[in-house]
Amino acid sequence: MKQFGKILKFELKSYVKNKAFVGITIFLVLLIAAVMFFPRIAVLFKSDNTTDTPDELSVMLIKAENSAQADMVKEIFANAFTDYDVQITNDSVDEIKSKITSGEAECAFVMTGATEYTYYVETLTIYDSNSAIADEVLQQIYQMNAMINGGMTAEQAGEVMNIQIKGTVESLGKDQMQNFFYTYIMIFALYMVILLYGQMVAMNVATEKSSRAMEVLITSAKPLSMMFGKVIASCIAGLVQLSAIFGSALVFYNLNESYWGDNMIVDSIFNIPPELLVFMLVFFLLGFLIYAFLFGAIASTVSKLEDINTAVQPVTYLFVFGFLVVMISMGSGSVDNILMKVCSFIPFTSPMAMFTRIAMSTVAWYEIVISIAILIGSTIGIGILSAKIYRVGVLMYGTAPKIKNIIKAVWKA
Repeated sequence: MKQFGKILKFELKSYVKNKAFVGITIFLVLLIAAVMFFPRIAVLFKSDNTTDTPDELSVMLIKAENSAQADMVKEIFANAFTDYDVQITNDSVDEIKSKITSGEAECAFVMTGATEYTYYVETLTIYDSNSAIADEVLQQIYQMNAMINGGMTAEQAGEVMNIQIKGTVESLGKDQMQNFFYTYIMIFALYMVILLYGQMVAMNVATEKSSRAMEVLITSAKPLSMMFGKVIASCIAGLVQLSAIFGSALVFYNLNESYWGDNMIVDSIFNIPPELLVFMLVFFLLGFLIYAFLFGAIASTVSKLEDINTAVQPVTYLFVFGFLVVMISMGSGSVDNILMKVCSFIPFTSPMAMFTRIAMSTVAWYEIVISIAILIGSTIGIGILSAKIYRVGVLMYGTAPKIKNIIKAVWKA
């Protein structure tokens, strides 16, 4: 235990003294501060540059066959197109086109019948939805006129056309849309941290071996203490970095909450249920440990630093596979499919798969317990196995050893 404490302390100091680690953390905190304070700063600049004169609305011209139709179309179009100054015109089509090209008007609807029109606009963008809105509005006008001609009064026809449908949605389980955003961010953060710190553990181990420092260390400390000390130190460093980043984001958001308004995405991210944070912490720790042990064990068998990426590729592909399964399932809206359920109990994929199911679905408590128990047992087992591989890998130089040779050496050790 004393050896473990010394190694843990030494590794933590190396992270604190690592300029890249500290620099990235500070940079990300400052970046998040800039994003969270942006609405407040934007309001300050806006208040300095605006005057009491309201912005002029773009002009939308309406030309109809008769004045009765023009008045009805204008009234309804004015309610539908609130971003425009809807005006009736008796100009010719050529004159209307000239006004649009000169900038006097932005667009125009020339009615050629009760259900027919021509829409004129200078530049038709992919976001222009005026035609779709006009189709819906003119359909309502046509239906209203048909009701009036059928014997209804204008008031009765208006009540029929403007009837409001009131629906209430009550979710008896999880609201996937509400939980999607922070689940996505948590999964992506877990993905980045595991790959980043897993590679750092591998690099540290491989560097010690290539410099022959590992041979000296292995004679004064037990492999189990060395492996667990390195991995847990990297895990603590990762937690500190994540806590600094997400903690600062939460503080900055609370300081500027009123400026964000009712932004559904931002509000969803910063209103995570506490129990979900607990599950995230559990799966993050266990998932991180299991992959860090694997990265460290594999790196101990590599003689050259440039061979690390090739050596850890199988583990990286395994982790990426789990990430893709989760992302595809989230995108399809079916997080309880067969593949996700299977991945929820495989220790290499359960940190992401089970957490996603807990966040976006209703999972039985015993399934969660079984998944966590398997993950804990696998983490301990892989940690012990990694320590044995680490001890054997110290003496392996030259070409990368084959898996069967490593198994034989570990079995004999």
